[in-house]
Amino acid sequence: MSDILTLEKQGKVAVLTMTNGANKQNLAFATAMNEALDQVREDKNIKSLVITSNDEKNWSQGVDLNWLMASIHGDKQDDVRAFMYGMNKVFGGLLTLPVPVIGALTGHAFGNGAMLACCCDFRVMRSDRGYFCFPEVDISIPFLPSMIAFCRKAVPEHRFNELKLTGRRATADDLLKDHIIEAAYPDAETTLAGAIEFAETFQKGRNIFGEHKRRMHGYILEVMENQDPTYIEPLNLTA
Repeated sequence: MSDILTLEKQGKVAVLTMTNGANKQNLAFATAMNEALDQVREDKNIKSLVITSNDEKNWSQGVDLNWLMASIHGDKQDDVRAFMYGMNKVFGGLLTLPVPVIGALTGHAFGNGAMLACCCDFRVMRSDRGYFCFPEVDISIPFLPSMIAFCRKAVPEHRFNELKLTGRRATADDLLKDHIIEAAYPDAETTLAGAIEFAETFQKGRNIFGEHKRRMHGYILEVMENQDPTYIEPLNLTA
């Protein structure tokens, strides 16, 4: 599809592989992700989606801060707004996609990368390397209101409170204890294989699965629509 990601089918499982190294998120990333999700949404033969990375160290390192700062200070503020709304479309798309979404975390998931994982319905992670982390408290970037809402649907409140306010790097074993992930695997290869095997167990009807997700996550979409623009429009993105 691009140098940012690929989308392939293995039977009725779609495998979206991020292919840009650290898989940092910028406007081009948001655009590519939304195009891929549109394809999954339109292909009625797809019964589940696995999101993974081909980088040996990273799943997604979150926002491309170099791009973000250069755009803000380079009079490309509209690009930044388009990115923020574009990523909200990605997050909202995952929360309402009418098939189960399994994040196969084969490396570090930091910041917006961890948030991308939280928007998946299920997560698995390798245990030999890689951290799950919200570093925003250390780099002076507050969460948008919707980010808080959808992280809370994936991370128990006590652990979200700790990870968000300390910036601690959590391992797969840490996440497994709180059932943030379904399983931990010894390496990247078995993590992806386990995710695909789990994805193959789903043969749910798209209409009912999508309706379940829309009703479960409707409040998040309302926060995204009604509260996030208060911060995005004036680019109130740092503290």
